[in-house]
Amino acid sequence: MSQQARVTAVLGPTNTGKTHYAIERMLAHRTGIIGLPLRLLAREVYDKIVALRGPSVVALITGEERIVPDRAAYWVCTVEAMPEGMGADFLAIDEIQLCADPERGHVFTNRLLRSRGQLETLFMGSDTMKSAIAAMEPKAQFMRRERFSELTYTGSKKISRLKPRSAIVGFSVENVYAIAELIRRQKGGCAVVMGALSPRTRNAQVEMYQNGDVDYLVATDAIGMGLNLDVSHVAFSALSKFDGRRMRRLMPNELAQIAGRAGRYMQPGTFGVTGEASDLEPEVVEAITSARFTPIKKLQWRNDRLEFGSIGRLLQSLEMRTNDDWLSRARDADDVIALKSLRDVAQVAARVSTPHDVKLLWDVCRIPDFRGISQGEHSALLEAIFGYLHDKGEVPRDYIAGQVARIDRTDGGIDALSKRLAFIRTWTYVAQRKGWVQDESHWRGETRAVEDRLSDALHGALTQRFVDRRTSVLLRRLKQKESLVADVNDKGEVTVEGEMIGRLDGFRFRQDQTSSPDEAKMLRQAALAALTPHFNLRADKFYNAPDTEMDFTEQGGLMWGEMAVGKLVKGASALKPDVEAFVDEEAGADVAEKVKRRLQHFIDRKVTAAFEPMMALSNDETLTGLAKGFAFQMSEALGVLPRDAVANDVKALDQEARGALRKHGIRFGQFTIFMPLLLKPAPTRLRLVLWSLQKDLAEFPESPPPGLVTVPAVVDAPEGYYTQAGYRLAGDRAIRIDMLERLADQLRAENSRGGFEAKADMLSITGMTLEQFSNLMTGLGYKAEKAERPKIKAAPTVSAQEKTSPAEDAAAAVAEGASDGKAIVDAPAEAENAAPEMEVYYTFTWGGQGARKPREGARPQGDARGKGKPGGKPKGKGGARRDASAKTYQARPPKKEKAIDPDNPFAAALMGLKKD
Repeated sequence: MSQQARVTAVLGPTNTGKTHYAIERMLAHRTGIIGLPLRLLAREVYDKIVALRGPSVVALITGEERIVPDRAAYWVCTVEAMPEGMGADFLAIDEIQLCADPERGHVFTNRLLRSRGQLETLFMGSDTMKSAIAAMEPKAQFMRRERFSELTYTGSKKISRLKPRSAIVGFSVENVYAIAELIRRQKGGCAVVMGALSPRTRNAQVEMYQNGDVDYLVATDAIGMGLNLDVSHVAFSALSKFDGRRMRRLMPNELAQIAGRAGRYMQPGTFGVTGEASDLEPEVVEAITSARFTPIKKLQWRNDRLEFGSIGRLLQSLEMRTNDDWLSRARDADDVIALKSLRDVAQVAARVSTPHDVKLLWDVCRIPDFRGISQGEHSALLEAIFGYLHDKGEVPRDYIAGQVARIDRTDGGIDALSKRLAFIRTWTYVAQRKGWVQDESHWRGETRAVEDRLSDALHGALTQRFVDRRTSVLLRRLKQKESLVADVNDKGEVTVEGEMIGRLDGFRFRQDQTSSPDEAKMLRQAALAALTPHFNLRADKFYNAPDTEMDFTEQGGLMWGEMAVGKLVKGASALKPDVEAFVDEEAGADVAEKVKRRLQHFIDRKVTAAFEPMMALSNDETLTGLAKGFAFQMSEALGVLPRDAVANDVKALDQEARGALRKHGIRFGQFTIFMPLLLKPAPTRLRLVLWSLQKDLAEFPESPPPGLVTVPAVVDAPEGYYTQAGYRLAGDRAIRIDMLERLADQLRAENSRGGFEAKADMLSITGMTLEQFSNLMTGLGYKAEKAERPKIKAAPTVSAQEKTSPAEDAAAAVAEGASDGKAIVDAPAEAENAAPEMEVYYTFTWGGQGARKPREGARPQGDARGKGKPGGKPKGKGGARRDASAKTYQARPPKKEKAIDPDNPFAAALMGLKKD
């Protein structure tokens, strides 16, 4: 470097034009070289310079790409790939603050210390490097550039609320893909930009974003390294990332590097957080917006004066420390880790005997781990390449051809294509190294062609997965102020520009849920313009439709055929519910009013028809006094009242009032007062809906299946449900109240103190087995005692003609082959000795509240012979009473009424029922 060469540090925040300034300065010289942090950015700068000076004088060198024309004067490189000792007039290093990066910092520090242009050197980056550059290069001049546009913080916003031309930043491939999928569903699509993408894929994705096919970009922090995009807002989906060793929170200067991508040139930009990222602290926001950060105090450094006498000597030189207070020895990078791994491989150690071998091994270890599978697999690949280069002087054609052929496939999804792209980068890197393969130009072209094919396939896969083409086209048409054509067919299907976007369900437009919110709003506007006349035509048709086309659901919904057109809501009383119509606001107030009026007519008529006896009761003006009050209670209870709830009112009714109420079909039962006509399935179904509305239930209980006498108990049934359903809970089942009253009529005649058995009629009424009936009776308050006894078989009936004498029976037995007449004589004895067949029976006694216990020492009722069969009072034949001691029957005087068992809860109310 000549004494007159200038060293200038151009520092400042993003969007200050530093890279553009460097390009201008380089083109002002005869030759120049510029080092950039990313392969993507290098390709972008290369394309700009080619556009200005032509491809014949511009070279591009990255780890995987090498374009070097014969007359190359301007070299665009990644920092790691910058050629040394060229003696170019101009040299520039971009993003110089990466000297502090734990992974790559030692490379940037080396360029800061060693690389200079013959006439001019530029270091571009953040203000945080000012003190470090001044210490490393005392002659350096400093130029501060201010941001062209204002950058402001907007806080936290949901992804669905992010404005167009926004970039959402994630810090892992999985995170980027998850956000991109969400954006596709909510916004119609997005472009994806990551550092691992090939330049071809990245450029295709960016072009899709830049030309407006999509309005959103999802990217990694790669966009913070100088990529120029038309972004107005940057949203961080996370504030921490994995740095290769651990998860750590991003520093304010790192956040600023990314946030600064918002706003280009004179256009202001904004930044914020989204997703699960928490709000930024005020001091962090202030640091970002004012571009004031803690200065960098330590630069990552690794000795570049390497010794190749042996692997051990090489490692010692790599691990050498420095006494410079500004420099900190970098942690082992991937190349050092690979070298240490191969040092312990016997086959490698056997091959390394000269400094040349050590240098070759080091060059192989510097192949980047593009695949990122595992350190072991990467070391195995390096071992194979080193073996070929050491033994044969090159990687065999067959070997590399086989590797490339396995990768050269464009089938599969995003993950498969991304892996193949990572794999081909390894062989592209190998092909770029001079002398490592035969026919270098062929393999450079071949690996580049495979990368291009995979890049195109990956772009297609990303677009297919994360972009809705329909949305893209429609958004562009809207931006261009073009009207959209919408149509509705006879099935209610709504199409816009020939694409189905939803259907008309009743009087509401059901839009396709795959549309993004922005697209949905736009499509809805277009669709409703076409739907307006359809709303009016459909409202007229609905208003004139018969009631038979309408129905209500058990959850209170109102249906027109299969279309939901409204719902019932709580009204002034249970029998007067209101309705709420389901009509889109865009349909207009006239349509909404017409639909609501028709629904009200329908449900009013439905209630009147189903509760006609109740309506007649309520409208009977002849009812007065207590009868009128009781009629009001029945109406409020929808025709079903538990007797115990109105016991006093019932007792107060005189015979005339009861007679007037009975004329309306009211039955005064033992447990329930009800109107039998209202227990039918249709009134019961409607009654449960009306009752649920009055109770403000969130979920309405369903009515029991029609025709069943008993039903299983409902889990967590709301209080009052069984009464409104027309049932009474007893045990683990509920019995219909009208059938319970029939059962009660039979139970009144039974002796509940002495015990009784179930009659066949009782089982017939309930439709239950004896076991089920015992559970029912237990639920009604009885005690059920289970026992067994010999089953009594009915004696066979024999006609007079069939009767024979014992002698004739014996003779018949002999004729049929019996040995002698003893067979007949012994048969009864054998039958008598056989075990009797047993039957299960239950004895029921009242065990509810108020049941009286038998008096101690009292003679038990039932069969005096102690065979255990309970019953009522002992009876003889023909109404005679049996005298057990005389074993004779005495005539019993007839009674006008059956005696009432005071312990029978059904019989206890008999007098009251008679009055009823």
